[in-house]
Amino acid sequence: MNNNEIKKNYIKKINTLTKLNESYYNNNYSLITDREYDLLKKEILSLEKKYSFLNHKNSPSKIVGFKPSKNFNKVNHKVPMLSLGNAFSEGDLINFEKKIINYLNEKNNFKIEYVAEPKIDGISASLTYKNGKFTQGLSRGDGRTGEDITANLKTIKDIPHMIISKNFPEEIDIRGEVFIKKKDFEKISDKFANPRNAASGSLRQKNPEDTKKIPLRFIAYTFGFEKNMRIKNQNEFLNKLSEWGFKTNPFNKLTSGIKNLMDNYKEIEKKRNNLDFDIDGIVYKINDFQLQKRLGYIANAPRWAVAHKFSANSGISKILGIDIQIGRTGALTPVAKIKPVNIGGVVVSNATLHNEDEISRKDIRIGDTVEIERAGDVIPHIVSVDLKKRKKKSQKFLFPSKCPSCGSKTIKEYNLVTKKKDAVRRCSSEGFECEKVGIEKIKHFVSKEAFNIDGFGKKIVENFWNKKLIKLPQDIFYLDYKKIENMEGWGKQSTSNLKYSIDTRKNISFERFIYALGIRHIGLENARLIAKSLKSAKNLLILSKSGNFEELLNLDGMGVTQINSIKNFFSIQTNLKVITELTNILSIKNSVAAKKDGLLNNKIFMLTGKLEGMSRAEAKSLIEQNSGSIISNVSKKLDYLIIGDKPTKRKVDTAKEMNIKILNQYDLLKMLNKTS
Repeated sequence: MNNNEIKKNYIKKINTLTKLNESYYNNNYSLITDREYDLLKKEILSLEKKYSFLNHKNSPSKIVGFKPSKNFNKVNHKVPMLSLGNAFSEGDLINFEKKIINYLNEKNNFKIEYVAEPKIDGISASLTYKNGKFTQGLSRGDGRTGEDITANLKTIKDIPHMIISKNFPEEIDIRGEVFIKKKDFEKISDKFANPRNAASGSLRQKNPEDTKKIPLRFIAYTFGFEKNMRIKNQNEFLNKLSEWGFKTNPFNKLTSGIKNLMDNYKEIEKKRNNLDFDIDGIVYKINDFQLQKRLGYIANAPRWAVAHKFSANSGISKILGIDIQIGRTGALTPVAKIKPVNIGGVVVSNATLHNEDEISRKDIRIGDTVEIERAGDVIPHIVSVDLKKRKKKSQKFLFPSKCPSCGSKTIKEYNLVTKKKDAVRRCSSEGFECEKVGIEKIKHFVSKEAFNIDGFGKKIVENFWNKKLIKLPQDIFYLDYKKIENMEGWGKQSTSNLKYSIDTRKNISFERFIYALGIRHIGLENARLIAKSLKSAKNLLILSKSGNFEELLNLDGMGVTQINSIKNFFSIQTNLKVITELTNILSIKNSVAAKKDGLLNNKIFMLTGKLEGMSRAEAKSLIEQNSGSIISNVSKKLDYLIIGDKPTKRKVDTAKEMNIKILNQYDLLKMLNKTS
């Protein structure tokens, strides 16, 4: 790899980190696990160390956190709120201590005393006290400049407003973590993704009364600027914090030696899932303040402290069987059925095996004892096999050469992009002849972005299929409602509601019709491109019979892969039958070129929450018909955020922070009425 390639790779990692920081610190949403984030930072710092020509203003060696929000006044920290270096193993801890001993020019038998403090997964805050009075509270911000969130912090009961003590410093910045206890989070879990997001979002509300409604807590653990503090070490400081009225972590421990640090780490890790607050590791700080001063700082982290991160939650279980699930596109996905095991407070009975290659690579067999890993909301997966516990007569798992559903040959396609065979094995039947594929195709057909048939969920699709009420999409529009009415779980009213939902969906735009067909590699965007090009369903039928699909290659965004998928789809007679019959049943609106002179011209919208009386897809269509544009993420480009019932709080909060105008659907309709 030459210098240009190295730099290109480095910049790519920096840009990824910047996006992750923006999402985490400003949008209160983590895109990856903490461990993955820490490893990315480590990779960037290693590259900078190896190649001296690498340098960037957004490097983790130069920044901490992320730039403060515009919604609050910016205030400089008198003493920066720096981040910590990370350790992931006992070897990392040994190196950490060795570097300290070398820096101090001491011998290897030099005893270092540490305070081990469980690291709460919350939001850092700094509280300034002058003459015992709480005068100002700041967020971490970018480490050097924070947000003034004093009013919000004052709503937290754990934070004393006045401290009367003879030994309290004249001025001091008390630093700690704002968090939510697990039991308290359960009461508000419908509004937030996790406790950390809840703490962050609540702490940065514009109105302190909104913050007050959330049961936030505060644990103190260090200080920034201080004036006339007469304390010699961290352990004494923690004891004084309790004496002054602050809450501290009950699991803080004074210890020394790597072995004792590891023993404490393992002990806390065992207790982790039973604690009433989330922790993601242990912070080790040199106890002696004089030693801390001697050691000082490197880059954006102190030499005298390190965070020993926990691994993803894992557990040991046994594989009871391997099931093959079949998706809409015929993809065969292996799923391990495991003996139920509690991992991170969640009982896990299934684990993904990803694909055939993954099973082969890890040599996973039925009956194996395995380690299961679960990180955040990520689907549990198998990390490793304990070969010592494998039975002698165990056999390798043979991936089916024939589809378990229809008996068709299973294939691995050649990928034109990677120039390799796909890792995923598929059923060669892409039509409705394969039962499992057919069921998934109909689920897709009635889904929100397709026909959006209200009350026609996945379980109903499966039930109707099993009772032979539907086999093809057009069967939905010929349902025997008398028979349904007499079925278990149904009645006159529910059947009538279903009929109404189906009847109201007989009018559909051409692009959504294309998307609803479930052609592999043809998502909403490609469906839109095809619709704009062909204009009508009639032209689609003509093209399907002629087979001249190459003309679609002229469309921006359409490639050989998409064209081959369309060819394969229309080569199946059943699919042609489906389209022909649907075009006779439905009223499919021809694609009309978007107006460039509509009221919403050059305006960019985003939708969140359930709308009343219309689907999000319909609302999007209305906006585009009136020259507006739709995006899927909140950004500075956005002009309006349209909210319905139960909108995503994160999106709303981010829009508020960016001063983006927030409207409801009736505001939108008022705007649209002006165009009629």
